[in-house]
Amino acid sequence: MKRNLMMVGVVVATAFASQAAMADAGLDLAKAKNCMACHAVGSKLVGPAYKDVAAKYAGQKDAEGKLVTKVMKGGSGVWGAIPMPANPQINEAEAHTLVKWVLSQK
Repeated sequence: MKRNLMMVGVVVATAFASQAAMADAGLDLAKAKNCMACHAVGSKLVGPAYKDVAAKYAGQKDAEGKLVTKVMKGGSGVWGAIPMPANPQINEAEAHTLVKWVLSQK
């Protein structure tokens, strides 16, 4: 019993550490790729707040794929008249990391 509780504790601690690492990696990547020039976590700048993006796409099964495409190729019409430019400096793996982080914002 004691061993089982210890294993559960290790699993839970590992899960929290993984989430924290993803959060740090996502925010660091957003800063490094200049995403924060147009976006902020909690408030609209030029583009929408990341919390608003997460809320809009919550529960949508295809949200990650849609947003990865939007990050890489750009787009317009979803958040107003100002288009999001393409980001050729962001590769697909980085786009997935960014989008997962954005969708985790509450």
